Amino acid sequence: MGKRRLSFLNEVRDQIKSREAKDFVEVELDYHIKEAKSHLLAKGIDEEEAEEKAVGQMGSPVMLGQQLNKLHRPKVDWLTVILLVITLGLGFIPILFVDPDYSSQIGVDASYFSKNKGIFSLLGGAVAVGMMLMDYRKLAKFGWLFYGIGMLILVVLQIFPSSSHGVPVIDIGPYRVMGLTAIPFFLLAWAFFFNHKKLKLWQLSLLFILSCYLFFMTSTIPTTYIYAVMVFVMLWWSQFSRKTILITISVMVSLLFFVGLGVWQFDVGVYSLKNRFLAFINPEKYAEGPGYLILLIKERMSEAGWLSNASNHQVIPDVHTDLVFVGFTYYYGWLAALALVCILLLFVARIMVIARKINDPFGKLLLIGAVALYTVQLVSNITMTLGLFPITSISLPFISYGLMPILFNAFVIGIVLSVYRRKDLTSSSLSQIESSQS
Repeated sequence: MGKRRLSFLNEVRDQIKSREAKDFVEVELDYHIKEAKSHLLAKGIDEEEAEEKAVGQMGSPVMLGQQLNKLHRPKVDWLTVILLVITLGLGFIPILFVDPDYSSQIGVDASYFSKNKGIFSLLGGAVAVGMMLMDYRKLAKFGWLFYGIGMLILVVLQIFPSSSHGVPVIDIGPYRVMGLTAIPFFLLAWAFFFNHKKLKLWQLSLLFILSCYLFFMTSTIPTTYIYAVMVFVMLWWSQFSRKTILITISVMVSLLFFVGLGVWQFDVGVYSLKNRFLAFINPEKYAEGPGYLILLIKERMSEAGWLSNASNHQVIPDVHTDLVFVGFTYYYGWLAALALVCILLLFVARIMVIARKINDPFGKLLLIGAVALYTVQLVSNITMTLGLFPITSISLPFISYGLMPILFNAFVIGIVLSVYRRKDLTSSSLSQIESSQS
């Protein structure tokens, strides 16, 4: 690097406070200076004079650095942060739904759930902030590593499981590792895969089938469903043609359908997947089994008024976890429930608005995967309480009680904040400033 160019770049760097922006600007400016120098050399100008003129075309290093510092000042999407704080706060309301008799049955006092919820919320906030401060672009080259970590989690769950209601889990102190734990790693992996020019769609299909098989073997059906939706949505917005994508999705869905038929044939028991699905179609016929909960939800939802009804005191199972929306509607009324839905939907709208402003393909796919993960939970949880979707163990983001669901969704929002924070670190934004300076 010539002394003149080095001196110019150092003067520009001195005006920029962000460490990430310093490195980004240096690389970009160095590239543009070299390009301008090459054009001048082609005209027969000697090398030293060509570099002097190329640097001169950039304008004042102090003024350029100050403008770039203003442009690349670390940004926080305060709207998303405020939504996160609000929803974490609203997550304390379902604790009020918990029946005191239930607390007594599991041997805890009345403050147990509120204390835990406070800890979970603080940890969730820390995860979101930590991901925001992490430069997501540095994760782009570790796609295979993230895929391997996700697969390793699923394999370990398969080999060394402890069981929680028949689902393989591994307890590490207060933290419970389950299939859902692997999905954030796969989110990062698939954002890398779908941007990898050399990977063919048939190779990606094999990676999906293998991971989906492990999810099916080690996780609940809802977790596998969440994962599959994420991958399909990211695939739809990937570099491949719509025709190729439609054919691939059709093949995958057909394969899953035949797997489902196999499970249907051999699935037995009162609460088998087959009977739970049939109960969703005709709950009255299975009122003594899996249809009981569906009928109970219908009854509680029909008893809810538009406004809060203090006389509502009937017990609802899982009212602070999977059926939190039922409790919210039953105890506080439909208007409060609709307000909650609107607040939660603002996350979806905000992520989509941000995604439209992102030029980085890796960052854009991360946002698409993030909005898919968030939306599939939100829509599934609400529609199952309205009788439009089978009863599943899918949490309502940030509202349902539990450490893993909060950490999972905090990671998703943290990814959104990380991409937004660096949305202006693009070559196009730098070129605009340079053209105004020259």
